[in-house]
Amino acid sequence: MVSSLPPNAAQPQEPDRSFESPRHIVLTSHPSTVSQSILPIHWGAEDPTVRGPVVATVSDPAHRNVIGTHSGSYAVYRALAVASGDLQRDHRPDLTNTAPTIQIGPYPSWFEADKIVSLDPFGAQVGQLYSALYEQGFDIRPTIAVTKAHIQMPELQEAVQKGLLVEDGKIMKPGGELVVTKAAIEPVWYLPGIAARLGVAEAELRYILFEQTGGMFPELVTRPDLQVFLPPIGGMTVYIIGDIAAVADPSRPLAVRVHDECNGSDVFGSDICTCRPYLVHGIAACLETAQAGGAGVIVYLRKEGRALGEVTKFLVYNARKRQTGGDRADAYFARTECVAGVSDVRFQELMPDALHWLGITRIDKLISMSNLKYEAITQSGIEVVERVPLPDDLIPGDARVEIEAKKAAGYFSHSDQPDAATLSQVKGRDYQV
Repeated sequence: MVSSLPPNAAQPQEPDRSFESPRHIVLTSHPSTVSQSILPIHWGAEDPTVRGPVVATVSDPAHRNVIGTHSGSYAVYRALAVASGDLQRDHRPDLTNTAPTIQIGPYPSWFEADKIVSLDPFGAQVGQLYSALYEQGFDIRPTIAVTKAHIQMPELQEAVQKGLLVEDGKIMKPGGELVVTKAAIEPVWYLPGIAARLGVAEAELRYILFEQTGGMFPELVTRPDLQVFLPPIGGMTVYIIGDIAAVADPSRPLAVRVHDECNGSDVFGSDICTCRPYLVHGIAACLETAQAGGAGVIVYLRKEGRALGEVTKFLVYNARKRQTGGDRADAYFARTECVAGVSDVRFQELMPDALHWLGITRIDKLISMSNLKYEAITQSGIEVVERVPLPDDLIPGDARVEIEAKKAAGYFSHSDQPDAATLSQVKGRDYQV
């Protein structure tokens, strides 16, 4: 047989068939494999032992009582570590001294099955609540970790120098160093509650989740008895400023900023949007409220680019800057829809769960212009006294396109809503400038 390859072409390599070595694999998606979990979850139960732990580890399929696995978006990195031999596949973490630095809850909202549906309210305390099961061999892992930290931001230090913020020596240390409590939260979805929150049938939600993740989680459609899902998405970080007891006390002032991730602005200071200025403004408001005898809460959600992702966001940036007439406020949302098919997929309906986990029933200052966030919070039963828009002097020049487009779309503001003629005149800089 004459080869059809060019003379200097690389010869095809024999495929690596080492993966074909015999190995027993338990298909946990098959209904007959595990007909019923030995640790069923009763979502909303007040007694954590009745509620049951979230067991998402893969070391013993018979113990699993949820769909998915811990550390969702990082699970593939864990798989690489196992495949390369750096991590034992049956490793169980030593949880000694990992308990939360402060006690959060329990609150009445923890025991309403429809009040918290996207996180496990007991997730920070599993080492204490389920120690007996852990000793029996159940690999139960926290989905929430609470610690203390100091944060520094140059904008806060500059505000101190200008006399706009005060170093009290306790909440804000000399040098503008802010003392906070922070909690990392992994998503834990109670599927019946998620479906109800979004107004869809649970069976339809399961099917679409299975389909749109490329069939990654067949248990979504084969194991209706498993009602809890750990999705492969980023979670959130909650920053608490001031006295933790004030957070759930409606008689003491509370400021809240719910902030969706924007790597370009939050970390690198990009001026095409208002994300970092609004984040800093929210932190400053939380600090002032804490110093006035209350507390402040920043909820930082990993929803980059309105949950469309950073690649999509940058594609939209290109489209905005290159369109006829330049980067215009009157085409701000349309350009996102042209690329992504929708302008926003954050679905703020799930966002209030973190506030309910903290026991919040009243917010004196909501540092947000978003109607979707405001409506999600108030419709969940939390009172909002005052909404605080971003001050005009904090808006970067190139972000005027964003802010004016949002005002025209009905976002909350103290200034007049721009009309179509005014909106068409608001333009961002060209790439060449």
